[in-house]
Amino acid sequence: MAFEYRGSMENPKPKIDQVKAISGKAEARFSSGIAETQGVAIARPAKARNVGGTRYTAAEIHEIFRRFSVQRPEPKGELEHVNPFTLLVAVVLSAQATDAGVNKATRALFRVADTPEKMLALGEAKVGDYIRTIGLWRNKAKNVIALSEALIDRYDSVVPDDRDELVKLPGVGRKTANVVLSMAFGQSTMAVDTHIFRIGNRLGLAPGKTPEEVEARLMKVVPSEYLYHAHHWLILHGRYVCKARKPDCPACVIADICKAAEKTSEIPAPLVPLPPQVIDLG
Repeated sequence: MAFEYRGSMENPKPKIDQVKAISGKAEARFSSGIAETQGVAIARPAKARNVGGTRYTAAEIHEIFRRFSVQRPEPKGELEHVNPFTLLVAVVLSAQATDAGVNKATRALFRVADTPEKMLALGEAKVGDYIRTIGLWRNKAKNVIALSEALIDRYDSVVPDDRDELVKLPGVGRKTANVVLSMAFGQSTMAVDTHIFRIGNRLGLAPGKTPEEVEARLMKVVPSEYLYHAHHWLILHGRYVCKARKPDCPACVIADICKAAEKTSEIPAPLVPLPPQVIDLG
């Protein structure tokens, strides 16, 4: 027995005017991220917004630091020291100098003076002899003797673990205090040096006109689980990969996420742990 098809041969897809009529609206709405089809609202995922003041979404920032954590699970500062006092002295000496240059000078100095009392007894002239290869060595020698004296007189020869107290010491600024608080006392700080200042602005991760502005923004946007090591990751990334004159983008593990205008590659370097850090002995 044959069956006769009596239905319409028109395109089964509803005409746009039918959709309009059913929905009771003059036109389909898409601008709000909701599509109207035959009276049924279909939600479309909204585009993730950038974290305030940055060029990145929260997910992108998290991924940046996750990759850094894989690449360098235990990053370390590269200034040699044997206790909080020698760390403080080394950081004071590192202003406008390389870590390798400071290490070369302080290795002999710290063998004979690793406490405030021994440093004060050595005297400004002798300290100057040890650090003569470091830039601004005369002024730095004065600061080392002055801060040693201040530690003895005001803090019982103990380096304070408070930023407000540290910055009262001769030659100690906010960046130096943050380094000491992080490396000597395990506090989560953001010591903004030239590398971090450059990266914060170049990548648009933490734009700011001053180190303090960059520091404040990074402290807000870096995920809490990565904050303790974040300043070392950023310093090392700036020192060895995202260099000032010519960024080494092919060696960058965040090349696909990076939004720097200067970048030359969209392909990230393989995400593998790097060999343990070796301090450059100069």
